[in-house]
Amino acid sequence: MRKRTEPVALEHERCAASSSSSSGSAAAALDADCRLKQNLRLTGTGAAEPRCAADAGMKRALGRRKSLWLRLRKILFCVLGLYIAIPFLIKLCPGIQAKLIFLNFVRVPYFIDLKKPQDQGLNHTCNYYLQPEEDVTIGVWHTVPAVWWKNAQGKDQMWYEDALASSHAIILYLHGNAGTRGGDHRVELYKVLSSLGYHVVTFDYRGWGDSVGTPSERGMTYDALHVFDWIKARSGDNPVYIWGHSLGTGVATNLVRRLCERETPPDALILESPFTNIREEAKSHPFSVIYRYFPGFDWFFLDPITSSGIKFANDENVKHISCPLLILHAEDDPVVPFQLGRKLYSIAAPARSFRDFKVQFVPFHSDLGYRHKYIYKSPELPRILRPQQDPGSSPDPSMWSEPV
Repeated sequence: MRKRTEPVALEHERCAASSSSSSGSAAAALDADCRLKQNLRLTGTGAAEPRCAADAGMKRALGRRKSLWLRLRKILFCVLGLYIAIPFLIKLCPGIQAKLIFLNFVRVPYFIDLKKPQDQGLNHTCNYYLQPEEDVTIGVWHTVPAVWWKNAQGKDQMWYEDALASSHAIILYLHGNAGTRGGDHRVELYKVLSSLGYHVVTFDYRGWGDSVGTPSERGMTYDALHVFDWIKARSGDNPVYIWGHSLGTGVATNLVRRLCERETPPDALILESPFTNIREEAKSHPFSVIYRYFPGFDWFFLDPITSSGIKFANDENVKHISCPLLILHAEDDPVVPFQLGRKLYSIAAPARSFRDFKVQFVPFHSDLGYRHKYIYKSPELPRILRPQQDPGSSPDPSMWSEPV
């Protein structure tokens, strides 16, 4: 019996061992499988995280682009709104257009004392003030011929006034818009004219520089008339020429037309960079480029000028002027187009009022670079002005026929 049970027990032990061995293998396999899954899970998580970060970065970039586009669109709408609003604003407030034409609030150069012209290199110049109307005071500079600069040192206003009766011709200079009588290019012209033997009298219209009053075309013309009469009362028989530049040409033709109508014309009229009338000049001005093709441009921008009483009608005035006329214009003028000066000449030349007087047009080639305000640099200026300086002379008409 014992013999039979021993093999059975051994068999049971072998089965148990085998079973134990199988269980261990299964557990080991299961354990390995668990580790593999965990590794795979860890690996999967590592790959997902960069993808999520990239997606988040892309979303942020898209968000920034969208925000930038929204901001840009808002700016564009604001600019467009302003572009459309400005014509309506000018139409409703014509005074804005008047300020843009006069630009008297632009005082350049800054920080100069107009009471001291010597600070600008004009050491033979006197500053004084005249009063054309009640509550209106205008600042005036009088520069004597350069040959007198030594005698002029320390002299008072009375000496300068008496000097106008000398044998030297006098130029009344009417400057353009913006700035003052102390503007750089204006001062340089005074020096040139003074070196040629002229007295130069210039002033700031009411509302410009240190002159008191409110700007208007009528007021500017009356100021010029007052100064002209003041000069004539002191100059005796000396020739007096009127020189207008840019907007000042409008004042000059207004003045000379009035003088001719009262039969006291100047000895000559010189127009530098002139236009035909203020409407055509405003339409041709560089500032009008962005609105030139705007629907209703004339109604929005030009009619308010007329309604403000601003015409500066050079083309109409020259038909009523009876004195010698000289027009100077640079071909590369970016402010007053050259063709407006040429057009004004073509209107003046055949006018009946000039039948006994010479009308001359002197163009300056664009290669010279004189543009709007540097004609004073021309070495030909003494020759050009000689006919005005010597009224009895008879210059060769061909001298005006070719560009200088």
